[in-house]
Amino acid sequence: MENIEPPISDSSGVEAVNHAQTQTLRQNSLTRQRQLLIYLIPVIGVLPSLWTLYHRQGNREQMKVSRLSITMTFTWLLAYLLLATGSATSEFFGLRLLILNSFLTSGYFLVSIWLMFRIIRGQSSRLPGLSNLAEQLLGKYLS
Repeated sequence: MENIEPPISDSSGVEAVNHAQTQTLRQNSLTRQRQLLIYLIPVIGVLPSLWTLYHRQGNREQMKVSRLSITMTFTWLLAYLLLATGSATSEFFGLRLLILNSFLTSGYFLVSIWLMFRIIRGQSSRLPGLSNLAEQLLGKYLS
């Protein structure tokens, strides 16, 4: 009698394919997360954000974070310039406006860093009020 062996199942091949797909998904997720972090770098992140919105590249989350980054940066820049101009032209309020300007700048940097930590944790990157403003202002023109 011949020795009949059961067919050899190639489950290791299926597991290797599943592992490769999982690795690819993780790499894509990390790449998207890194892009979101780049968008939120204070002052500098506005350039890649503008590029993404202008060329309409990226997924929905990238577009939302890009709009938020641009809105935060231009709001900070406008307030910074107004406070600096006010402090230069006013003798009485000059020092007070410079102090307010430093608080504004510190707040902008802290909010950007806080949003970066939220993205790293996988949480939402929405800011009450400012996210809605970004969607209304930039959603019309750059999407």
